[in-house]
Amino acid sequence: MLTGKRIFVVEDEAMVAMMVERWLENMGCVVAGTASRLPEGLEQARTIEIDAAVLDVNLAGELSYPIGEILLRRNIPVVFSTGYGAAGLTGHLREAQVLAKPYQQEQLGNALRIAFTKVDLARGSTPS
Repeated sequence: MLTGKRIFVVEDEAMVAMMVERWLENMGCVVAGTASRLPEGLEQARTIEIDAAVLDVNLAGELSYPIGEILLRRNIPVVFSTGYGAAGLTGHLREAQVLAKPYQQEQLGNALRIAFTKVDLARGSTPS
């Protein structure tokens, strides 16, 4: 289900970003883009051709929620990664999967599969 999926990674910690990218590649995904700060994440969120995104909630003190909102409006599945839990998610953002930090590769894969399934069901199609 994840093989060939193009994933956008937004993470401000370089070591965490590299680990997530490696895990995605191990699962057969393609890292289609990366960002470490809100402005570059917002810019890419509007135009990048992706199948899903993994967004760190806290980007150097700024919340990545606006990136998630753009992507969800584009019907792109989003997984938020956070040490804070889902408490801050409101409105449209509640549709996103939340992955509690720290997490492992298997948990990331499961969160992405659930995110894809939810979007497929919302579109009225069978999960891919």
